Amino acid sequence: MKVILNDGGRRAAGYIGLARGDCVCRAIAIAAQLPYQQVYDALADINARTPASKRRKAHKVGRRTASDGIYTTSVLFKRYMASLGFVWTPTMGIGTGCKVHLRSGELPKGRLIARVTRHYCAVIDGVIHDTHDCSRHGTRCVYGYWKRKEV
Repeated sequence: MKVILNDGGRRAAGYIGLARGDCVCRAIAIAAQLPYQQVYDALADINARTPASKRRKAHKVGRRTASDGIYTTSVLFKRYMASLGFVWTPTMGIGTGCKVHLRSGELPKGRLIARVTRHYCAVIDGVIHDTHDCSRHGTRCVYGYWKRKEV
């Protein structure tokens, strides 16, 4: 799969260096064609409003930041993605094994945000847009993807 190196406008927004956990913000900015800072602010607000749970530790709750990762299974995150015109499509279920990989021909055309192991990346018409090649030579399993609805 072809890769285009793209930070989603992170550097242009004034951020320097590499951030741990900003892949969700970067992928949304690229796929939705929105400014990085606008997406970052929206995700930081979601993080601040997401309550603690068994998986979401209390020390991360209420922090208005998107640089430590995003709780993508929260209702608030799903509503945000829907507001941007994205629809979730799962590609793997419990016990089904990997059926879709991050490689040419296995994902549909369009503007996608693919969820892979511990990472999110933008895929536009079969081309990965990310800060590195995250495909693992076409062997990386895609758990699902957000696809932008056609207008």
